Amino acid sequence: MKTLGTTPPGTATEEQAARWVRGMFGRVAHRYDLLNHLLSFQVDRYWRFRTVREVRHVLSRPDARVMDLCCGTGDLLLALSEHKKAGIFGADFCHPMLIAASEKARKRRSPAVLFEADALCLPVPDRSLDLVTLAFGFRNFANYRKGLEELKRVLRPGGMVAILEFSTPPNPLIASAYNFYSRWILPRLGGAISGSPDAYAYLPESVRKFPGAEELAAEMRQAGYVRVRFKRMTFGVVALHLAEVD
Repeated sequence: MKTLGTTPPGTATEEQAARWVRGMFGRVAHRYDLLNHLLSFQVDRYWRFRTVREVRHVLSRPDARVMDLCCGTGDLLLALSEHKKAGIFGADFCHPMLIAASEKARKRRSPAVLFEADALCLPVPDRSLDLVTLAFGFRNFANYRKGLEELKRVLRPGGMVAILEFSTPPNPLIASAYNFYSRWILPRLGGAISGSPDAYAYLPESVRKFPGAEELAAEMRQAGYVRVRFKRMTFGVVALHLAEVD
């Protein structure tokens, strides 16, 4: 993988990158849900629905332990918890995001247990989870390979990972239109509503720097995952990566 991890402006080390990302998400947490729905034209709801559908067979196991990593304000976590009444956890390293997720979980009486943690160094025992999901958090890792290894460490044999992430549309015309939207419209609209222009300048740039679906799948295989596959959605704007561990 050419890109080792996210590289926000002005950062030179993994520690600096992680600190920048944590601060950035903290600044936009109060408008994060609104902007997700607005900037995706509400299609983000469908992406989460598809993700839950692909992992529902794991959620249906009574003894399965599931974690939504980089849970943000908790939308995917809450969608998962509708099918799982025990043994479900949410984790994020941005405190304001976690507070928002906790409040939403409380209002919906979700059984999910939330905790603050860095995805590259999880306070979770080896081989203790059956499923780990990530929605639009993986590309913000300071080290992608280290992240894949950490996810593999916490999964039981037969465990599954589901990474929902932005990707590059394979159709050149759609890719060009999406690039125009993400480069010129999304940063201005997101920056104006959130009050944090740097965040919504970084987010589309992080997508452009992120490896394509084929490259990420290859990296997952190299990290030791098996039955690696991905499903493109919305003309390839996003891809859901699924893999298992032996």
